[in-house]
Amino acid sequence: MNLTALIIGDIVGKPGRTHMGDVLPALVKQHRPDIVIANGENAAGGKGITRVIVEELHDMGVDVTTTGNHVWDQKETQDFIGDSPRLIRPANYPPGVPGRGWVVWEPHPGKRAFAVVNLQGRSFMAELDCPFQAADRILSEIQDHVPGNKKPAVIVDFHAETTSEKESMGFYLAGRVAAVVGTHTHVQTADERVLAGGTAYITDVGMTGVRDSVLGFDPQIAIQRFLYQMPMRYEVAEGLCILNAVVITMDEASGLATRIERICV
Repeated sequence: MNLTALIIGDIVGKPGRTHMGDVLPALVKQHRPDIVIANGENAAGGKGITRVIVEELHDMGVDVTTTGNHVWDQKETQDFIGDSPRLIRPANYPPGVPGRGWVVWEPHPGKRAFAVVNLQGRSFMAELDCPFQAADRILSEIQDHVPGNKKPAVIVDFHAETTSEKESMGFYLAGRVAAVVGTHTHVQTADERVLAGGTAYITDVGMTGVRDSVLGFDPQIAIQRFLYQMPMRYEVAEGLCILNAVVITMDEASGLATRIERICV
């Protein structure tokens, strides 16, 4: 018996949310995932996430929403994240920060559960606590949290800038988790594979947003910023959208991966 996870790349603004709402039902029908995970840190106008949008994503069929370095861009997030059990933020924030960095999701009684972990890299990003040491600590906490021998299949959303840091995390956790999927750079990479020990890996899942854009934003504004080095506010682009995702197949007996497939709709 297998488990299946559908993991959706960073949702950028209303165009990304609308497109996901349009295509997700068909993806769910086709792949029959036991869990749907989406990165929503850019879902609110390209910056952060709100309570209403969290509920909107869950109504669409998203079971767990992950975030990253833009998690606090909407001020209200600090107030509600602690009360939202299916919204998580990077677990390597210091103690005392609101919210949780991982969650256990049980799709079906008697079937292996999932543990979804959110971590943030440190290369060219904020100097949070070490994500590698945080991963070790969390894996120990998960073991203690779930009684019995059937431990959850662990899926890690590693929200990081550099390929080297993401690949290092993949090899560091190889054989210990079901999947390490990279987010943050909004460009889907072509290096999906199952590492030794049964850990599915991809450097970046990609994004859900306007295809002809700069990371989901108006390309003309991005060009002006590079040309003149002057501050300009990014605006979410308009136009034809894509949804980038991966489907990961896991062995239910071991909780480890056997296959990973890229998707672009």
